[in-house]
Amino acid sequence: MTEPRGFKGNKAALPAKPCAVCGRPMTWRKAWARNWDAVRYCSEACRRRRAEAPK
Repeated sequence: MTEPRGFKGNKAALPAKPCAVCGRPMTWRKAWARNWDAVRYCSEACRRRRAEAPK
């Protein structure tokens, strides 16, 4: 998959979504291009915190 068509150097045009743990907005990254729909956490720290949180 390639970068979103609207990019052309304008980072404000990239898609974003909130982190499942802290709620901070995560902006699309090229490293996440293949699995953007599956990305839920903004960082490894949030991923670990989610696993430790009581249900």
